[in-house]
Amino acid sequence: MRMDRRQLLATTVAASGALIIGVPGVARAASSADPVPVPLDDLFDNNGIGVAAGDANLDGSGYGFPATDLPTGAVTVDGVPYRLAASTAAGQNDNVVALGQTVAVPAGKYVAGFLLVTSTYGSSGGTATVHYDDGTTSSVGISAPDWYSGSAGAVTVPYRYGPGGSDWHAVSLYAAQVWMDPARTARSITLPTTAAPAEGVSSMHVFALSLQPVVTGAAVRLLRTAGTTRWMPYGRGHRAQIVDVSVLNVGTTWVTERSPLTVTVSADGVDTVVPASVRVLAPGQEARVEVGVDSPGLPAGTAVDAEVQVAGGAVRSTVAFSMTAGIPVYDVTDASLSRHQAPDWFTRAKFGIFIHWGIYSVPAWAPVGKQYAEWYWQQMNDPNNPTYAYHEQTYGRDFAYDDFIPMFTAAKFDPVAWARLFQQAGARYFVLTSKHHEGFCLFDSAYTGRTSVKLGPRRDLVRELFDAARSVAPELHRGLYYSLPEWFNPALPWMGHAPQNPYTGAPLPYTGYREVADYQRDLQVPQLKEIVTKYRPEVLWGDIGYPGTDRSVLQLYFNQGLSTGDQVTVNDRMGLPDHDFNTPEYATSFSLQTSTFEANRGIDPFSFGYNAATPDSAYATADDLVAHLVDIVSKNGNLLLDIGPRADGTIPEIMQQRLREIGAWLAVNGEAIHDTTYWANGAADGDLRFTIRPDEAFYLHSLTPPGSTVGTGMPVPIRDTDQITMLGYQGGPLRWTRNPAGGITIDVPAAAREAGSHVWTFKVSKRR
Repeated sequence: MRMDRRQLLATTVAASGALIIGVPGVARAASSADPVPVPLDDLFDNNGIGVAAGDANLDGSGYGFPATDLPTGAVTVDGVPYRLAASTAAGQNDNVVALGQTVAVPAGKYVAGFLLVTSTYGSSGGTATVHYDDGTTSSVGISAPDWYSGSAGAVTVPYRYGPGGSDWHAVSLYAAQVWMDPARTARSITLPTTAAPAEGVSSMHVFALSLQPVVTGAAVRLLRTAGTTRWMPYGRGHRAQIVDVSVLNVGTTWVTERSPLTVTVSADGVDTVVPASVRVLAPGQEARVEVGVDSPGLPAGTAVDAEVQVAGGAVRSTVAFSMTAGIPVYDVTDASLSRHQAPDWFTRAKFGIFIHWGIYSVPAWAPVGKQYAEWYWQQMNDPNNPTYAYHEQTYGRDFAYDDFIPMFTAAKFDPVAWARLFQQAGARYFVLTSKHHEGFCLFDSAYTGRTSVKLGPRRDLVRELFDAARSVAPELHRGLYYSLPEWFNPALPWMGHAPQNPYTGAPLPYTGYREVADYQRDLQVPQLKEIVTKYRPEVLWGDIGYPGTDRSVLQLYFNQGLSTGDQVTVNDRMGLPDHDFNTPEYATSFSLQTSTFEANRGIDPFSFGYNAATPDSAYATADDLVAHLVDIVSKNGNLLLDIGPRADGTIPEIMQQRLREIGAWLAVNGEAIHDTTYWANGAADGDLRFTIRPDEAFYLHSLTPPGSTVGTGMPVPIRDTDQITMLGYQGGPLRWTRNPAGGITIDVPAAAREAGSHVWTFKVSKRR
């Protein structure tokens, strides 16, 4: 079984889930306060775990999890004990399709319900309702990403069973959380209503449920404790390895500034050099903190038995766990490469700029809102595609795609102006296409003559933009996109043939081509290593996944980062099982997930490359884009928003305008976006989204213009002495009240409504 890279899954975990209660110096795990697994057997209505190919049918299309690799029975995930159904017979049901069923729970007071869930054919979810014995209810939105999203789940296996065999693509179960009012006695939980499994239909499946009882007084539970391969700076030029610790307040009292928690880690040879703190934490809320440790006397990669110490107020305790001390150099195995994680700068950045620029920027045409303009060459080769007829009518049957190369001039390319525009947009990083599917490199390559240095602009465009960013915007992190295949490279043509005239079939030259014996070995892998070493990108953004690159590329990339101090990251499209984040493209809905994802789309309605046919009126509005950004961030994602420059290097004014509009909004509201994290209790409530700046503030974002009030039934962590303000409104704190649903209602004066734009952000913070 391939475990999640953070090793969140273990059938026996000494420390995970340990209860820490308010008895100074004593760690106690009282059975009455341990999470309670709730049997779902009577509700099972779907067979999602197969004992062989063709057995399970999770998605309505004959696919399922493999029973031999998915753990069953008693398991612990993220520090929570669950009971997963044991699949030992063909056709045995093992999960519940969320169709509004009501699950009876042991009568009691709980702070949270933890679920293992997944979705098929896209993310899915809805509202879960908790029923209490006094006749009241509380509701919270829950959802799950698609099981096929990759290895970003709490439980991941490397393949799935299909109707006729094994599909070697990672599939996952995900952790979801339902807030429960600890002051009321719960009787049941009604699941969201999604849909019955069918091809192309989104359904959510529930595999397990556990409940966390409330503890009277001060008490916390460690949900996750794991050493990582990430690091933080400390002292002069030193690096501290990061240990992730999640703390859930399962007590009835707040953690406050008067009695904060301090979290440290120790082991033989391992010392805390950057302790973590939890200064404010409401009952039922979760804090995710990082402890910095150093182990200079141990060889990097040494397995040690460590302890987490939590102290503050009435809480004093030590909990054991296992970790790997230090960050060893990477080798070419998946076991080594899969330990790598996206660095903190990336998960905190939230907003980046994608840049699609190449030969396709010359014709710059596709059916508006329907096709990618950057796929012009592939589309002009298809007689059934509108581009085929467009090219003939506009340029003639004898005008080859490579005849566009001299027209790609970059004559007005101003890399300094680009970098400053990205700054104005409030972006924290950018990713430039170093080579798209057309095989034309925007960098100086020793392995092909098909480059912007030897043809067209005769400039190293990657170098110029990277140098400009380092000079005028050093805070911008720099990334490079690289297409693994090329449409018509004679050595391995993705489209099955070398360049040819689409209308006559006559062969055409592949301009700048240097013959190679093996495309991957002699071109793709050397070029990837070339851009890694020459340009030192902090983001390596592969595309297509075919032909999958060699693991030595990631080995070089990760080890170079260790050597230079660059904290680097790689996406999920390199054709390897090892990656740091997944990349939904032009998606319109997202689910909260505990691993970072990066959604990407253009400002154009459906193109990354510049499409001259798109009228300004068809571009996404600032309202659309800001709401999209907020929605993604609330669900633990980044937005990588694409622009498509023209062939001369100018960025269309409509794109510049949108970036500046986003930047103006972030200048006012950025504190609720950058450096924030998701709220474990839920990302959304109708048109509201939630983010947290740990220990400082809680934010409610209204995606639509608010009325005279904004209200939510969600358990907003707010004390009677706290205040609510609206970012951008100078009229002072707003009046708020607690509502019968268990949430809050905020009064919004007309002046406050008029002061906001795009998305209205309300801030809960300590009264000054």
